[in-house]
Amino acid sequence: MRASDRAYAALRDDIVQWRLQPGALLAEVEQAERLGVSRTPLREALGRLTAEGLTTAAGGRGVVVTGISLADIDELFELRETLEGKAAALAAERGDPETFRNLEAEFRAAPSLITGPAPALQDYYLLVDRLDSAVDAAISNSYLAQAMRSLRVHLVRIRRLAADDAARLTAAAAEHAAIAEAIAIGNPRLAQAATTLHLHRSLSHIKATHPSR
Repeated sequence: MRASDRAYAALRDDIVQWRLQPGALLAEVEQAERLGVSRTPLREALGRLTAEGLTTAAGGRGVVVTGISLADIDELFELRETLEGKAAALAAERGDPETFRNLEAEFRAAPSLITGPAPALQDYYLLVDRLDSAVDAAISNSYLAQAMRSLRVHLVRIRRLAADDAARLTAAAAEHAAIAEAIAIGNPRLAQAATTLHLHRSLSHIKATHPSR
């Protein structure tokens, strides 16, 4: 892996997992030393992050991690509803029913990952990622799939605002199961409606949890 790719991957992960907080200054010398790269590949990595909207230039201070406001979240969810609703509808038309039946069954059983004696939230999030990947594969539209992948990096950051609330995650698992079921039975309108409902409830939860953000 090239030094710039390594630096990009490390910084991107630190940002989306909130190890680097919004507003954090990414000083070139400090970050180059921390990541074990020279300043040239670090600048390339920072340029990629800025292009994705994860960092921004801060006048003469350098580059900082971008913040997330409720206005930003509203805009992201507007785009998300457009992209993911269309993707769910296409997946219902083009996807393999058995793949989505299996995912539906896993989501029906997902509460055990969330509220069991030994919660395995990472496994639940991996299940969500698998649904996303299955939809991406089913739609057979590389442009739409790429647009959704670019959007998801910001959604991972937003997910952290929900603070792994067990009640919300349990409800979300049922909503994901409904999406997978609608795709499995080949009903595009139902798949799009189930996706819209899930996004509305997710946005409402974030706003209720962080009313002043």
